[in-house]
Amino acid sequence: MIEVGNILAYEKASTRLCLAPMFCQAHANLIGTGLSAQAPLSLIPRLYQIDDVEPSIGLHPYNEKINHQLYDDFHNMADRNSYLSYKRDTRYLLYWMIHNSNSILSRFPIPDDTDPDIPSIKPNTTGALSVSSVVPVCRLIAKHGKPTPPIIFRLFQSVIASRKTFYTAFQQIVSKKPDPEIKKSNDGHRRFIEVLTEAFEALGGSKWASSKDSRSDISAGEPIDDDLFRNQFSSLDLGGSKDEDEDAEEELDPTAVSVGATRASGRSKAKGKKNGKGGKAKKKLQPAAPQQTLKDVPLESYRIIEGEHGLRTEYLMAVNSVLEEWIKLRHYVQSLWRDVAYSKLNSAVAGTMSNIAIAMVKQTESAVFLEFPGHESYQVIMNTITRGNPDVAQGMFHISLMRMSPLGEVETGFESDINVREQFFIHAYTDLVDFVKDFQKTRTGKPTDTMISTIYKSWDPKLNLQTASEKQRLKWRRTYTIYWLYDLINVFSAIGPWSKHRRLFGLNEFAGEITTLAMQKHGGDIEQRIRPHHVFQLQCIVDSMTVSRGWSINYIRGHVLNSPAIDFRPRRDVDLFLDRENKHIGRGFLQSVDIITQVLEKDAMLYGDPDRVKSESEVLTIMKEDFIDWLGDSKYRHGLTNIPPSLFSSTNANGLHEYSPFSCGVGLAEGLDLAYALGNNLWDRLPEPMCVIHLHNMMVELGLIRETGLLSSLAQLFADSFFHEGKAPKEDFIGALNSVCASSTSRQATFQRKALQRSISRTVVDIHDVLNSNVNTIFRQKSWLQLYREADWLPERINETDIFPVSSLASLRITQAKISRDPLTGKESIERTPLIARMEAAGILNEKLVYMSQTQRSLREGLEEKEIPEELLAAAKAATPEGYEFGRTPKFENQDRVGKDIVSGRDLLEVLKMDIAGDVSGRRPLSSFNYIAATFMIIVVFNQLEAELKKRRNPLYIQAYEENPTMMKEKRLSLTVLILSSIDEECLQVLAKVFEEMRSGFMEHVYWDKLDVDDDGKPEYLKTSSDDEMVPSCAIM
Repeated sequence: MIEVGNILAYEKASTRLCLAPMFCQAHANLIGTGLSAQAPLSLIPRLYQIDDVEPSIGLHPYNEKINHQLYDDFHNMADRNSYLSYKRDTRYLLYWMIHNSNSILSRFPIPDDTDPDIPSIKPNTTGALSVSSVVPVCRLIAKHGKPTPPIIFRLFQSVIASRKTFYTAFQQIVSKKPDPEIKKSNDGHRRFIEVLTEAFEALGGSKWASSKDSRSDISAGEPIDDDLFRNQFSSLDLGGSKDEDEDAEEELDPTAVSVGATRASGRSKAKGKKNGKGGKAKKKLQPAAPQQTLKDVPLESYRIIEGEHGLRTEYLMAVNSVLEEWIKLRHYVQSLWRDVAYSKLNSAVAGTMSNIAIAMVKQTESAVFLEFPGHESYQVIMNTITRGNPDVAQGMFHISLMRMSPLGEVETGFESDINVREQFFIHAYTDLVDFVKDFQKTRTGKPTDTMISTIYKSWDPKLNLQTASEKQRLKWRRTYTIYWLYDLINVFSAIGPWSKHRRLFGLNEFAGEITTLAMQKHGGDIEQRIRPHHVFQLQCIVDSMTVSRGWSINYIRGHVLNSPAIDFRPRRDVDLFLDRENKHIGRGFLQSVDIITQVLEKDAMLYGDPDRVKSESEVLTIMKEDFIDWLGDSKYRHGLTNIPPSLFSSTNANGLHEYSPFSCGVGLAEGLDLAYALGNNLWDRLPEPMCVIHLHNMMVELGLIRETGLLSSLAQLFADSFFHEGKAPKEDFIGALNSVCASSTSRQATFQRKALQRSISRTVVDIHDVLNSNVNTIFRQKSWLQLYREADWLPERINETDIFPVSSLASLRITQAKISRDPLTGKESIERTPLIARMEAAGILNEKLVYMSQTQRSLREGLEEKEIPEELLAAAKAATPEGYEFGRTPKFENQDRVGKDIVSGRDLLEVLKMDIAGDVSGRRPLSSFNYIAATFMIIVVFNQLEAELKKRRNPLYIQAYEENPTMMKEKRLSLTVLILSSIDEECLQVLAKVFEEMRSGFMEHVYWDKLDVDDDGKPEYLKTSSDDEMVPSCAIM
């Protein structure tokens, strides 16, 4: 079930990670032409209102301590968002410039008239530097400091490239339609670029750029983080070491040294005289106001002060970058739900990926607009980019399809205006605002007559969208959105304390936020409370429905209409999971709970303890009832008396789920997460799973039986839980059982678990906290669904110790590990982090890890073909479909980044999708396995073993079950210990018979009819490719 081949699959898929940072890129090959195509989506408007961004955004308290998590998010997002990358590189650059100049001034103050090219420069204690000071500071460093490191030149190139991108776009706007405000703003852009270019040249950047060092510099491939940057230049904080001071003295101008020394000496003597006068001593005892130093300034507060239009320009840059990202994410999520409807992708995969995309939007929203307080609402963002009128803004935004000629020249192949209201989610935003205001008017849970006049009185789910006009389609979609929101709020608000029951699986947080908006006082400024992530999630919810009916949105073609998906039901996968009608014996969750609770009750009597697993049985029963009532269904359709009837009642009272693939998908994802946690919790309480796996392993190793599909698969999937260090024993079977139990019940482990249990008991919020696997003794392995939920759906927050070593996320993480070269042998090795150690333990050699890390960096940096390993080129060319040509996407100027290129969120999602799909329905299906049903089969093994040994009056059985009071407290565990330690022939014969008769397969306990793996072993979820087509004759790469 577990194959290292996933790593190779990731390497192949990761060739997609090559997008220009400031544009929405869609790399394509024109069918039959061999020409590589590129489609940058420029979100710079041809007209916009500079004054829409108030100067108040400059009042942000830069020197206050900023929330640590927000700053972590800023740096994590910098590799996915062009604006954050620009800000990060600018701060690194300023950090070096300011600390370097302060270091020089602290040792050798430069007099005002020493150098006409270097005006008076004072030590910087704020971290802020004006544009006019950049060049003088760099000239000071160039004349009196050490040679500039290559990494600084690359930072200059990165920042300049980012600003040039926007400057070029603004120039195109002005050339087409002159506008004085845009011209004024663009003059600031040009001045900023000129200053940075002059500073770059003053430091020797032009000479470095023309040298071989600029192309072979090793720092280009190394990722930068705060610690690395601070450590590299830490001596600047302290004025340098003694040796550095001596070197600096030799480099500095002797005149400057003597003058500086004289001034310093004079200040010292003057202070000495004042200290000698006792009459003034009392005044000096009064505490002086503390002076701010650079040590008090966090890195996030370093900034360049550009003047009147600086912050407005940066806000526009920020808005442009986030809109580009959100539009790309919207189209990717739309393609996922199309795969659910048309390609049978499991809806839990699409639901999980949608949650990750929504979390990315939230994260970008927090990180980008941290510097613009009061300007983070969706309304302000839209007013800024559209000048407050989407209709006027129509025609200001366009998409260009670029292609590369056989000579390597980039040509414009196609250009089209985009639909502003559609691509900027304005329809969804308007519907949300209208719903909230309408709900506030009466709070009855029913739309007002005014609202009804703008929608259809009855929504037809089977409307022929292909024959309907655009106006009819938009009104049909608006009606659905209003109906669905009313049903959502009515169900959520009628539940009561939702923390006690998970009634809206997968949607509780969104429902809570929208309900909070709807419950505000009517007449308030509700628009200021609606954030971009609210609009984005609603858009994804609506898209999941429309795309299943054949209506999708395309960048160039606009509304794309096809026939609805044949026989598709949003509840398709939910019904397989629950199996309400018991159509699949041994697979459905509901039936397995009914069976296991009866079995556990019977087993409790065997031990003479009715309460032995009472709490576990109660949780299973409660969870079953909640699943029946609220997963893919709701009591709404059965007639709740305290809330209005569903607005979908005319066609289906369960419209909240029956008409929403999104609701079912995210609900199923949470349901699978909870079912897995319930299984782990039960296995951690019962000894039978551990005992049977060890007995089965012993029998196989002794050659007495063939492997049983179910038990051997479980032994592989949970090797770290069942066996010490994840290695199944080939001998000393009792020692192996003792080892795994001892490591889990040590004093330290027990103390940590109890401390965590106390903490959880004080802060428990919902069922997820109750089933927290961290408090388990043995079964603590987490599924990908659990890991992402606990990390708030952000991959960078997943702890390295929890990452499965053979996974896409692990392959991404190893690019952050440092690679060192042995000076004697020349052999390269990768830094041994906990993840690296576990990947090696999984059988991946160090040489392979080095190769994987370098390959990923090469792909992300857009290196020349000759710099990419030959074996990778050969594999990529071999995989190129017939009719396509293989070639490297041209590297644009704004792709010149330090350490890492900008990776789009949608490409990251496509890589992470392999892990999620593998977890839900692929090669490592932790979340698709029915652990409750498997528990029943495991107990059946013991029932048959006990019956036969009792019949034969086996001595080991008698000792464990009838004679030894201590052993009788845990009969089955005691019997297992006796069999493993004594190797009793009679017991072995009985065990062999029981295991051979069992022969239960792993697939018999999977919720789905089949896993998404073809006969050739390739996951089917890698073959689904219903991505947005740019034009009919183009295919997405």
